[in-house]
Amino acid sequence: MPLRHVLGAAAGALVLALSLPGSASAAQGDFTYVYNDSNGTPQAGQLTDPPSGVCLTLPEVASDWTTPAHTPRNFTGSTATVFAGTDCSGPYFSLRPHVGHASERLKVRSVVFS
Repeated sequence: MPLRHVLGAAAGALVLALSLPGSASAAQGDFTYVYNDSNGTPQAGQLTDPPSGVCLTLPEVASDWTTPAHTPRNFTGSTATVFAGTDCSGPYFSLRPHVGHASERLKVRSVVFS
């Protein structure tokens, strides 16, 4: 096989590989929750287009001395699994894509998206 055919095939393969869409690495949409600030005033927290498959500790409630977040709402296209502890530890609950939500009784410190 002549060298120009090999080079042409290699170049075509490279162009094809670069033109293929990559896998989705983010849960498209918003994930919201409520947390209390240092004065005890409820505040809205939000993650927009969070990465998939990565445990995310909610920054406002990462310390043990803060009260956990609550009232999570999943408006992303992925299932959100919320955890009572940081680093996706402790009891957990899954929220369906686009419509999953829970009341203020569900305490949350971390989340992972499928």
